[in-house]
Amino acid sequence: MEQNLENTVTEITEKQDVGTVKIADDVVALIAAFAAVEVEGVHSLAGGITLDILNKGGTKKLGKGVRVDVTENSVNTQVSVILDFGYNIPVTSSNIQKRVKSSLESMTGLTVTDVNVRIVGVEMPKEEE
Repeated sequence: MEQNLENTVTEITEKQDVGTVKIADDVVALIAAFAAVEVEGVHSLAGGITLDILNKGGTKKLGKGVRVDVTENSVNTQVSVILDFGYNIPVTSSNIQKRVKSSLESMTGLTVTDVNVRIVGVEMPKEEE
């Protein structure tokens, strides 16, 4: 059940009467994705999405790693990540939650109700040949 993010937008109404701001849900998901993969110990999002791929615009498979549920003024997020071997899972997960929440709230003005972190794998160190 992959989320279709392409045509969904959230309208943010400000108190000023100068117009409206609409943020596409895929933009909210992209912000969450960038925030998550920037945390130390995160190897990639589910689906193999790394920071390099995000920087090159590779967001086609983002639904595997990030899901967002945006309501009128809030967002509920789930991030599925692969961690690097050797990192403390509870500490790294907490860092992901804090980074995603902070990034989403500061960039969108939405209230983040939940950031659920799902660990889907651990990347083992490569043996040097």
